[in-house]
Amino acid sequence: MRHFGHISPAARKGLFHREPAEFGAGSPARTLSAALGATLYSPATRPRLADDIIKQAGRGVVSMVLCLEDSIDDSEVAEAEGNLVRQFTDLAARGVEVPLLFIRVREPEQITDLVNRLGGSARLLSGFVLPKFTEERGVPFMEALTKAETAMSRRLFAMPVLESPELLHLESRGETLRGIARTVDRYRDRVLALRLGVTDFCSAYGLRRAPDMTAYDVQLVAAVIADVVNVLGRADGTGFTITGPVWEYFRLQERMFKPQLRRSPFLEGRAEELRTELIEHDLDGLLREIELDRANGLLGKTCIHPSHVAPVHALSVVSHEEFSDAQDILRPERGGGGVMRSAYTNKMNEVKPHRAWAERTLLRAEVFGVAKEDVGFVDLLAAGLAE
Repeated sequence: MRHFGHISPAARKGLFHREPAEFGAGSPARTLSAALGATLYSPATRPRLADDIIKQAGRGVVSMVLCLEDSIDDSEVAEAEGNLVRQFTDLAARGVEVPLLFIRVREPEQITDLVNRLGGSARLLSGFVLPKFTEERGVPFMEALTKAETAMSRRLFAMPVLESPELLHLESRGETLRGIARTVDRYRDRVLALRLGVTDFCSAYGLRRAPDMTAYDVQLVAAVIADVVNVLGRADGTGFTITGPVWEYFRLQERMFKPQLRRSPFLEGRAEELRTELIEHDLDGLLREIELDRANGLLGKTCIHPSHVAPVHALSVVSHEEFSDAQDILRPERGGGGVMRSAYTNKMNEVKPHRAWAERTLLRAEVFGVAKEDVGFVDLLAAGLAE
């Protein structure tokens, strides 16, 4: 699979200076963690789940989570587990390419039980999403994952969700983060990415952000994100990929504030029409939050609606300017450091301080591609939505 693989080769050629590379479930963990993109969540109770998965793959989705936790009622768990087994069996029989598939469980015992029940169709499974992850809760989950790996004789990844009240509360946050760090470091080879449960953070204080606001406008949430990145997202080799929080709006709402999506990138062709559509569906706030995710060290995003996928992927493509800067910074002859004017002559590139940024940018360029010099996110978004 590849990002933008659902659009025609001719369209990709017109958009990309360097096209996104192909990857699959067997690719290195470093590649997959950067390639997750918009991870689409779906309740495991959906009666046509196999069809849904294939449909979303055809629209450019490369990672999905099939949820047995908060998205379904407590009374539906047994039914949802049975449905998952049937749907995986159906998918395996069709022999089609599927996204990276993860199951969000409630308890560690579900991991080993589901792997046993899935049988041969478990080969379609990339791993499990582990809720309310702390050191105390996390170790049993990781031990169950290790046993399931042994039983299957193949790699399984974990994506812990950081969402517990202990992480939010100031008096317990430091020790909770240190415990999480100890646990994920112990199982580093199996941890693909860390996910942020911002809805649970807000719930602990009875908060809910409006569609005009991002997670970073809620100061309690922004503080937790900053501390998580501080401890778990470092660029010194000890950190992990941390994904952006869910954007929960997808229907037209009455606006209190003026649209945040500026007009200038949208003034050619159908672009103004696209701008209007994005504003009407409250996706201008999503675009702003994606940019803030990146600025705060996050990559990828939890999504609960298919309309969120294309914007996340369009804004994940590396611009020609970013690529040019990253390449200049990482030239072998500049290993000793130094400062230079960028090829775009609009900024300073300082080799040593900007090296980690450049390395991350080239990894993102590998999986999301590099846009041509005259191609912007509006072009990429329009192409992704047109197919």
